[in-house]
Amino acid sequence: VSTQSTGVGAVIEAESAAVVIEIELVLHLGNEIVVIVVVVVVVVVVVIQMVVVVVEMVVVAVVVVVVIQMIGVVVVVVMVVMVVVEVIVVVVVVVVVVVIQMVVVVVEMVVVAVVVVVVIQMIGVVVVVVMVVMVVVEVIVVVVV
Repeated sequence: VSTQSTGVGAVIEAESAAVVIEIELVLHLGNEIVVIVVVVVVVVVVVIQMVVVVVEMVVVAVVVVVVIQMIGVVVVVVMVVMVVVEVIVVVVVVVVVVVIQMVVVVVEMVVVAVVVVVVIQMIGVVVVVVMVVMVVVEVIVVVVV
C-alpha cells in the first residue's frame, strides 16, 4: 500500500493541506493581531499613566505655588500688622512722654509758685521785723532823748 495518494485523493489531500496551512496562517496572524492589540493597549496605558503623572506633577506644582503665594500674603499681612502695631506703640509712647512732660511742667510751675509765695512771705516777715526794730529803736531814742 502506498502512502502517496493519486488522483482525486491527492487533490483532496492537497486541498486539506492548504486549508490547514490557511488555518495555521490565520491563527498565526490572529496571534500577531492579538500581540499587536496587546502592545497597543500597553502603550496606550503607559501613555495615559505618563499623562496622569505629568498632570499630577503640574497640579502639585500649582498647589505648591499657590501655597507659597498664600504664605507670602500672610507674611505681608503680618508685616503690615507689625508696622501698624509699631506706629501705635510709637504714638502711645509719644503721647505718654508729652503727658509726662506736661505734668513735669505743671509741677515745676507749682513748685516755682510755692517758692515765690514763700519768698514773698519771708520778705514780708523781714519787713515786719525791720519795722518792729525801727519802732523799738525810735522808742529807745525818744526815751533816751
